[in-house]
Amino acid sequence: MRIKSLKEIKDLKNKKVLVRVDYNLSINNGKLDFKDDLRIRASLPTVKYLLSQGMAVILVAHLGRPEGWDKKLSLASIARYLAKLLKKPVNFVSDDITKKDIRRKIKKGVNMLENIRFYEGEGKGDPSFAKRLAGLADIYINEGFSVSHRDDASVSGAQNFLPSYAGLNLEEEIKNLSRLLPKNIKRKNRPYVALLGGAKISTKIGLINKLLKYADNVLIGGALVNDILKSQGYEIGDSFVQDVDKKIIKGILKSKKAILPKDFVVGKAGDFSHIRVIHCALTKKLCVKGEKILDIGPETVLEFSKYLKKAQTIMWNGPMGFFEELSFAYGTISLARLIAARGKGRAFAVVGGGETIAALNLTKMEEFVDWVSTGGGAMLSFLAGEKMPGLRKIIK
Repeated sequence: MRIKSLKEIKDLKNKKVLVRVDYNLSINNGKLDFKDDLRIRASLPTVKYLLSQGMAVILVAHLGRPEGWDKKLSLASIARYLAKLLKKPVNFVSDDITKKDIRRKIKKGVNMLENIRFYEGEGKGDPSFAKRLAGLADIYINEGFSVSHRDDASVSGAQNFLPSYAGLNLEEEIKNLSRLLPKNIKRKNRPYVALLGGAKISTKIGLINKLLKYADNVLIGGALVNDILKSQGYEIGDSFVQDVDKKIIKGILKSKKAILPKDFVVGKAGDFSHIRVIHCALTKKLCVKGEKILDIGPETVLEFSKYLKKAQTIMWNGPMGFFEELSFAYGTISLARLIAARGKGRAFAVVGGGETIAALNLTKMEEFVDWVSTGGGAMLSFLAGEKMPGLRKIIK
């Protein structure tokens, strides 16, 4: 596998470069959460490198899922924030690129286009829109690994019309995540232990099935386990389920590599008088109506820890529970600290997913993890061996 790095480009001076980034911030109470700026900061080395080469940098990004032009989802404030990080002006181009010739408005330095999802052709992967977008530049750089599993016009379509390369962070994403692929897991890299949590089991079935074939153990927690518990006849109250295919659940239960929780913390979010620890071996009635499973229990933390302590390779995606509330954060934070303690020396540890990174940040130990991926769904797709349209012209 060879990655077409932007550093391979010999002549960059006075060229215009289209850079797809992911600056999709969380929105809380109608305001952008600039504390969650990992993806913005991850793109800075690429932007600074291109500026050092005397290029006009055209940043393409999205925010939210707008239906048409929505001022509330404008990237104007993100452009101002980026200017503060770079300590350089950012030319925000708000014009509709499908109706006006804005190439003349592109200035030397950093430029940012308006929310690319304002255009219908973006999500549809419209070739004519992709060609129009590509017409603004001479070179295409993908620095948005987290959107590389999408077949959008600005992600994969524009690559059909321009020489395409990987940004510096995207290149590192591919190199580090590739170390978790089957062909690269040698005897010295084992045991390889994956810790999976989060809410929707449907989004992780592909990866779970893949991992059960080549990882040594797959520890499953969070709401992912709820469908499994329900299939086994457990009463789980108001816990979130997706009612996935029972054949899929049976496949997980048959595997000796799948390690499931032994106990849970259940209760009502916000009502601390109902918090209880329930062991699966003692009762089939884990929750009553109005209650939810909100964390893995202390015995499960110890059980999962046994596998993580022996691991030489660790991959973590998804929290073990409702960690945002302190009463239900024990499982997630305990394992986060252990994974960080194992990283950079004892084991090769990779963490990814928005909530997962937020939990890791609470430990103040993120610097000890070998690689923190900017990808959520993209990380899952890459490791599951699924199509990655945004990498099609970049990996040879």
